[in-house]
Amino acid sequence: MAEHQGFSRILIVGAGPTGLTAAVELARRGVIADVIEKQKAASNLSRAVGILPSSMRILELSGVADAIRSEAVPYQAAVFHDEGPVLARLDLTELPEPDLRLFGLAQDRTETLLRTGFESMGGRVAYGTELTEITQDDVSVRVTAGGEEAVYDLVIGADGAHSTVRHGLGLAFNGHTLPEQWSIADVESPDWPTPDEFHAYLCSGGRVVIVAPLERTRCRLVSNTEDALATLPVPMNLTRVRREAAFHISVRQVERYRSGRVLLAGDAAHCHSPVGGRGMNLGIADAADLARRIVEGDLDGYNGARHAAGRDTIALSERGRRAVTSTNPVTRGLAKSALRTIAALPSLRRRFVRGILTL
Repeated sequence: MAEHQGFSRILIVGAGPTGLTAAVELARRGVIADVIEKQKAASNLSRAVGILPSSMRILELSGVADAIRSEAVPYQAAVFHDEGPVLARLDLTELPEPDLRLFGLAQDRTETLLRTGFESMGGRVAYGTELTEITQDDVSVRVTAGGEEAVYDLVIGADGAHSTVRHGLGLAFNGHTLPEQWSIADVESPDWPTPDEFHAYLCSGGRVVIVAPLERTRCRLVSNTEDALATLPVPMNLTRVRREAAFHISVRQVERYRSGRVLLAGDAAHCHSPVGGRGMNLGIADAADLARRIVEGDLDGYNGARHAAGRDTIALSERGRRAVTSTNPVTRGLAKSALRTIAALPSLRRRFVRGILTL
């Protein structure tokens, strides 16, 4: 293992997109980290969906971006509906820059491609290995994982919103949990008519259903109701339901992304609603920034840079969530009118799409 800035042993806790991106970005710079994941095997379920241009740029140098392109859905349009009828259609391909494209891919496939990239560079993920204890001093971090003790120079906590690393450090995860229940469904529909378009259905009473294709016959539904499939106002022929689940949204951010020799990234440091599709992409950006700073010896700047990015993303997501789920008829009407106007005016439409793809 190559040594950079005195950090020769690095542990990454969590093998989701954030942890695997950190592993890949360190590995391509010559640092092979240990990666542990408490789940016994890689997940085959979809959580996050959209992959933004910023994430694709990050993953270009490792070759993972090419692998994603080879099987992801390049979204052609974002279509908004007033219940069933089309309210506004935004062409996602009309910007002149060829790299400003939005891709859809099931998170389990994104993780597989990241893990394959990591393994091609000599790394491996230790599944079924749970972190149970973490302590640190000025020169090292001592952990117990999988029943064994080990000592590291740095530990990266990329173990999700219920982070054991964060809890072990005693760091507060400030924020709140929204009262309403949301739901997801990961389904297969062989004849969904637009497998390359992202659809958002704005229904009565502030209800929303989002349909995001993941593969040619696979879709992810998200709704601010208890049953996404039941809320969908148009028919969808299903041949398989991979997963249905209900959940509550937490809007939270840790005060410090760094505590001594332990650093947090992804959902371990921040969480918010799925509106805007920023969560996984924010974690990928955290991980890439952290990997670069580890190698370049600039860890002191990590908290300031990524805390600000997380704060801004949470604010953006909350504005979007409140706009699309409002039960106020005036607010709802204004949102629909704004979408119609944006779709009808080419210059405004391109500016709006650029904002979606670059914010």
